[in-house]
Formats: sequence, C-alpha cells, structure tokens
Amino acid sequence: MSSLAAARADNFYYPPGFDPDKHGSLNNFQGQHPLRDRARKIGEGILIIRFEVPFNIWCNQCGEHIAKGVRFNAEKKQVGSYHSTKVWAFTMRHHCGCKITIQTDPKNAEYLVTDGARRKVESYDAEDAQTVEIPDANERAAVSADPLASLERKTIQAQQAAEGRAQLTVLAQHSEARHRDGYSLNKQLRAALRQSKKSDAQVDAK
Repeated sequence: MSSLAAARADNFYYPPGFDPDKHGSLNNFQGQHPLRDRARKIGEGILIIRFEVPFNIWCNQCGEHIAKGVRFNAEKKQVGSYHSTKVWAFTMRHHCGCKITIQTDPKNAEYLVTDGARRKVESYDAEDAQTVEIPDANERAAVSADPLASLERKTIQAQQAAEGRAQLTVLAQHSEARHRDGYSLNKQLRAALRQSKKSDAQVDAK
C-alpha cells in the first residue's frame, strides 16, 4: 500500500462486520451513495449541486430581483441533447417558494430561463461601452462567404488595433509622467489632508 493510500486508510473507521471482499467499499456496507445527501434523487437522474445564477433575473412570484452570481442549491437533470451535447436543467427554489428553472442552450452557448422567473433585459451600445461587438452567426457566415467583405473587415481591425496601440502608448507616457516623482505626489496629498483636517476642526469648534 502506498503512503497516500495508507494515510487515507487511517482516516476511516472499518466496523467489525465489514468484509472488503464482500462489500467492496464502506459506502456499499453502509448502504449509501458516495455523494451522500446530494444524491438522494439520483434514481430519478437528479443530482443536487450548488448553482450560480448566470445573469440578473426577476422572480415571477414575489417580483424580487435576483442578482447575477447568487447561489442556490439546485436540482441538475438532463432534459435533452443538442447533437452530442447534453442539455441540462437546473431547478432551484427562491425563498418566497417559487421554483425557478434555468436551462442550458448549447446551440447559442447561452442559458435560458424556462420557468419561475424572467431575465433582466440589459442592452448597451458597444461604442459607448468602448468594447468590441461580436458579430452573430449570420454576420460571420456572410463575411466568410464574401472574400471582399472579409478583406475589408481585416483592414478595419488592423486600423483599430493600430489606434488602440497609439492610445495605450499615450496613456502609458501620461501615467509615467504623473507618477515619476512619488515623493512630491505624496507631499501634496499629505498637505491636502492636513488642510482638510484643519478645516473640519474649525467647523467643529464653531
């Protein structure tokens, strides 16, 4: 037995009636699943997991906003398949008693709210947000089918990359100029803080 296996064996209690040849493992001897309570519905194809809400949603029953990233104990179950990819449904219960079901959408690489809630619609303009807008499947197919459109797109992307590098260079130079003399900056901040404290003390004295 390896040292790791020996260390693990020391952490288990083996009852007198346990026979490794007959039972195979402690879980079989005790009549329980290795995942314990999480697998209480495993016979129905359901596994209890910790699920994190992938986007902002509204509860249909109480109207409460559930923020992205909030975690629930959810029942994970396969409800179908898309080609060879399984489609999973995650059913959770809100504190108001409402059952919320969120399902995977492999075709669009997305999640869908199928029951108990509605997704919060959040739209933005890519230019205002200063982000790159990702083309959808139809646009990508059109560009791939048209060599001229593909060349034009590559030219635009090259220009945008050059402009971005120029802006980064200017920002880096500006940052270096501002933080070159750390002592002077610290001196100015401390002087401003002392003046602020002095003003607050005068107001309190009045």
